[in-house]
Order: sequence, then C-alpha cells, then structure tokens
Amino acid sequence: MNAKILGTAAVALLMAASCESKKTETEEVVMEETEMTTPVAISIEKFTESPAYAGSSLKLTEPSGSSIASAGETTFNFEVGDYELGAQTEKSGVAAMLANSGKGQHIHFILNNDPYSAHYEPSFSKDLPEGTHYVVAFLSRSYHESVKNANSYVAKKIVVGEAGDDKGVNLDEPTLIYSRPKGEYSGADTENLMLDFFLLNTELSQTGNKVRATINGQEFMITEWAPYIIKGLPKGEATIKLELLDADGNLIPGGFNEVTRTVTLAD
Repeated sequence: MNAKILGTAAVALLMAASCESKKTETEEVVMEETEMTTPVAISIEKFTESPAYAGSSLKLTEPSGSSIASAGETTFNFEVGDYELGAQTEKSGVAAMLANSGKGQHIHFILNNDPYSAHYEPSFSKDLPEGTHYVVAFLSRSYHESVKNANSYVAKKIVVGEAGDDKGVNLDEPTLIYSRPKGEYSGADTENLMLDFFLLNTELSQTGNKVRATINGQEFMITEWAPYIIKGLPKGEATIKLELLDADGNLIPGGFNEVTRTVTLAD
C-alpha cells in the first residue's frame, strides 16, 4: 500500500516538474520575443541655440565659368563675408555637447551630393574628372551646423571636358542636399547627433513641401527648415534617409532629393 502511494506521488511530482519546466521555457521565449521586438526610442528635437549669422556670405570667384576644358586639379576660391573661418562658434546648452571641429568654423564643400569635405581656408583644390558636376558649398559652424541665409551658400553646375550624365539634377528647382550626420561618432558624441541639410529653391511647411527623415526605420516628418538633434540611437550602424516631398507626400523630382547615408556610433 505504501509503495503504491509512493509511486503515485512520484508520478505527480514528475508531472509537476515537467509542467513547471514548460512554463519556464514559455516565459523565456516570450521574454526573448519581447526583447527582440521592443523598438528603440529614437527622437528628433529642433535645435535653436545657434548664433544666426544672418549677414554672413559666401561667394565663389574661381572657377568663374561653368565649364573647364579638361579633367584634373581645379582650384576653388571663395570670398567669405562677415564670418571667420577657423574660429570656434559660441556654444551653450546642447551645442556644447555636439561633435565639434577643433579647427573651428569652415566651409562644407559638397560635390554631386556626396559626403562633404570641410575646408578652413577660402582656397583649395579638388580633382575633378571629366563629366557634369554639381557643386554646393555653404558656411558651417564649428559643430557642423550650416548657416542658412540667402547669401551663405554657392550652388553651381560645372562641366569638365565633355558633358556627362546630368543625374536628373536642376539646381534652379527644389533640391535637397544632405549634410549631417556623417562618419563615425564615439563616446559622448553619440548621445546627440545633429541632423542637418541644405535646401535650394523651396521652403517647408505643414501644408507645403516637407522632408521625411527615416532613421533606423522610424519616420519623422519635418515641416521647418532647421537643424535637429537625434537622440536615442543605439551603438553600431545607423541609417538615415532623407526625402524631399511635395504637399501630397510625393517625392519631388530631382537626382539629389532622395539620399541614404550610414553612420557609425562607437563606444
């Protein structure tokens, strides 16, 4: 009789242990799925703390024409007005926490909407291959925010040798030029990334043209031309896509009006 009772008790204990094991496994699976599917909270915030530099200007004096006979080293000379290249931009608040160039204020030089090169002197050379090229240059603060006024930029089409593919670009039409973020960020610089772009021949509004920013798959609709701070990006690679849209949400024609870049956030 005792043996029978003990046998029954053993079976009950085994069944209970089995159920508990399955329950634990199920809880672990649910936990893993929850951890995998919980989205990272990425946000963007308008940045308003910069000195305006409303009277600053940038003018291209060389090359003066729109064509160059042959490929090779091309000298670019700029005139800079009411703006000191090499100076540190006055910083306070969030601006003091942004990635900053120790060399100071500079010119963002962008060829064919590729990643910009930074220049701290008004004269420099670039190797231009044969074909059709689009130069956009604008003044930049030391923490890489563009100066946005009617005279702070240059936009020019240059044909080197024989004309090539025009890339569907018309610099007299609404055009989006990507600027930041760019490259690799580390340490404290990963906490606040500047999202900045330059616009030609258009304004943004709630009822008009807009810029859609897609950051690691999360969409943000931008209705005001301003710099923004990206927060909450995880370490590793981040993908930023910008699109210039019309009032109906359609991509505005233009070879530069949709661009995707990848940046890296390191420890």
